[in-house]
This record gives sequence, C-alpha cells and structure tokens, in this order.
Amino acid sequence: MADKEQVDQLMDLGNKVARSTIAVVDAITQRGGFKGEELSTIGTLRDQAVQMVQAVETMQADAEFEDDEEEEAA
Repeated sequence: MADKEQVDQLMDLGNKVARSTIAVVDAITQRGGFKGEELSTIGTLRDQAVQMVQAVETMQADAEFEDDEEEEAA
C-alpha cells in the first residue's frame, strides 16, 4: 500500500506544480515579462505543464473507475 500512497502523493504534487507553473507563466506573459526569444521556451514549458495536468487527471479518473469496479465486484 505504501507504493500506492507514494504514487498518489507524487501525482498530487505533480498536478499542483504543473497548475502553478501554468498560472505563473500566464501571469508573467500578461505583464509582458518575457523577451521575444524566450517565448518559444516558455510556451513549451506551459504546454508540458498542461500535458502533466491532463495525464494526472486521466490517471486519477482511471484509478477511481477501477476502485468503483472493485467495489461492485465485492
């Protein structure tokens, strides 16, 4: 069970970090805080954070579905 708890904690932390990254990038972009040559890198970072959020949400939904199936089978 410790492994599942660790994975859950890691997914939760990854989700929080990714969401915070998106918020910071969006805020700084709105304030004009990046140079033109930085925009590609910043955009890539934001895209990766969005992918992380989507991956974690998919994994959490799959885990909930599996838990529901196990409860129904019991």
